[in-house]
Amino acid sequence: MPLIDTHTHLDFDPFDADRGEVLARCATAGVERVLVLGVHQANWDRVWQMALNEPAVYGALGLHPVFLQDHRPEHIDALRDWLQRLRGEDKLCAIGEIGLDYYIENPNKDRQQELLEAQFDLANEFELPVLLHVRRAHAPMIAALKRYKLKRTGIAHAFSGSWEEAREYIKLGYKLGLGGAGTWPQAHRMHRVLQQLPLESIVLETDAPDITPHSHAGQRNSPEFLPDICRELAELRGISPEELAEASYLNSCEVFGWK
Repeated sequence: MPLIDTHTHLDFDPFDADRGEVLARCATAGVERVLVLGVHQANWDRVWQMALNEPAVYGALGLHPVFLQDHRPEHIDALRDWLQRLRGEDKLCAIGEIGLDYYIENPNKDRQQELLEAQFDLANEFELPVLLHVRRAHAPMIAALKRYKLKRTGIAHAFSGSWEEAREYIKLGYKLGLGGAGTWPQAHRMHRVLQQLPLESIVLETDAPDITPHSHAGQRNSPEFLPDICRELAELRGISPEELAEASYLNSCEVFGWK
């Protein structure tokens, strides 16, 4: 049951002690590719070196809205320089993690929007898909996607919105990233949405080390748990894990242009 984890932060400190062992266990579990996302200028080099050094790891670079206080106007120019230098590299597969986060305390919505749109410009310039972080901001995100009409679409990561919001992303050509949050018994709305989503719109993710699935409650989340997430979501959906895994694998390859 081959799988692709479309969203991790394997470069973060919680994996410093056993990152190699985690990747070895991923290979044993059938997780063939692990995407690691940059969140601010200071971690791009770490992400990229990991992608170069680990056959299963692929990288994305971006400026995350939660780290707004760390970003500077010149970081957009720095990101453009990185993308120019890495243009055509197989291991660079997207711009991300980027987005809008209105859940954080006192969000600077104008600065978030400006940062998002600057990175949309880069996505169009370099013809890369986008990996979107959206919390309590689906309406402005969907509006921005409609305005920009990106050359390549991408993934709305950790999707937990309504069916109506899901349908808008799907109409625009975006996939929805599903992970551990949907495996919890109290996630009733997500369970209802899962029942309605077309399989061709679903990709699987862990967001490790965050959003641990119910089956690993209390543990650090890890990409090696992706098969368990797949099994739990497939059961909620009423299909076999193999069917969900195959759909997610093919959908992920479509987003990233992998054969």
